[in-house]
Amino acid sequence: MTRKGCVELLRERLQKIYHEKNSDLPFHGWHHITFVTKKAIAFANSIDANIFLVESAALVHDLNYVVRPNSESVDGKELRQKILFEIGYTQEEIDTIEVIIQESSTEVRDENISNEGKALSDADTLFKSLPLTPVIFASKYMTENKINIHQLVRKIISEQSPLLERGIYFYTELAKEKYLNWAKLNLDLWNRVNEALMDEDVKEMLDTAKKLGAI
Repeated sequence: MTRKGCVELLRERLQKIYHEKNSDLPFHGWHHITFVTKKAIAFANSIDANIFLVESAALVHDLNYVVRPNSESVDGKELRQKILFEIGYTQEEIDTIEVIIQESSTEVRDENISNEGKALSDADTLFKSLPLTPVIFASKYMTENKINIHQLVRKIISEQSPLLERGIYFYTELAKEKYLNWAKLNLDLWNRVNEALMDEDVKEMLDTAKKLGAI
């Protein structure tokens, strides 16, 4: 089978899986996968990365959330390998795709990742930093992963702020030029949310809202 055929079959297989799990994945659902895949391909083209590997990695990068909520990318490894093998990917391709996914994870990524990892990382990070994400998807992330606002704020600030400080929030020039301002505003917003959560009057208001069932 051609590489194009493999990707087409992979997309069809995953679309069925995600549609079946749609109600369980309000954040990491098919809308997230298709957005990240499209942007990963664009970023890959801008740095001459391997499009086949980037597209394949983007399509399967969040299968850990299909396995269980609030999980790490490595938790999806077994399912990823099973699906890729059944479709017809070689073991070498499967292993390389796994490396790309792991090296691009927000929690561990650094300056020394492959071009394919950079393309996937920039696309996935962009979804996190979209101006719409705090408005539309943040609550869905908490619902999907069964965490509260305090946990979400700590996760965002602890993982993303160091990346911005080190100059690797985005890797590709294309992502930096178009979206770095969004990223800065997004992190500034979450830092302000963190400040608000420590304010005594805000705490009192939130406690009252919880007791009344408003949140």
